[in-house]
Amino acid sequence: MSTTDLNDDAVIESTRRWLERAVIGLNLCPFAKSVYVKEQVRYVVSHATTPEALLEQLMDELQLLSDTSAEKIDTTLLIHPGVLTEFLDFNDFLDVADAALEDMELEGELQVASFHPEFQFADTDQNDISNYTNRAPYPILHLLREDSIARAVEAFPDAADIFEKNIETMEKLGHEGWDKLDVGPAR
Repeated sequence: MSTTDLNDDAVIESTRRWLERAVIGLNLCPFAKSVYVKEQVRYVVSHATTPEALLEQLMDELQLLSDTSAEKIDTTLLIHPGVLTEFLDFNDFLDVADAALEDMELEGELQVASFHPEFQFADTDQNDISNYTNRAPYPILHLLREDSIARAVEAFPDAADIFEKNIETMEKLGHEGWDKLDVGPAR
């Protein structure tokens, strides 16, 4: 299916399924469930087809998140199925996203995390199961509030161990288990 065949509802539904089954279901992010249950996650499907258009939308969403109370929107998932579909291009764009935060004087208030169907940690094989901790059905820029992260880390005593626990979870699950979750991307 090409990105032109996708509608926003289908993209959001796939993203929600991934969030529910993988991120929350496998407890890859112990902080996600709270904001999800409170319906404080904003889902935005970008129709951008160029990095420049995505940057403009990213900056709009960063400003909106900054201007809105956490009770209404705690975090935003900017899903962009039509641009930065190659992981290395996406990875390079993260520097642009960080520069936008700095230019907008939002460093220390907001941050951008990343998920991608081809996510790959440095020095890993492309199909290494550890990469799947950050794999999503579509490229996603996750906009987070620094205050919310700080509160969540305070409430979760072993926050520094999350990465290692996630790798262990993925190794136990394996590729077959991941495929059974039906959250994409498939191998």
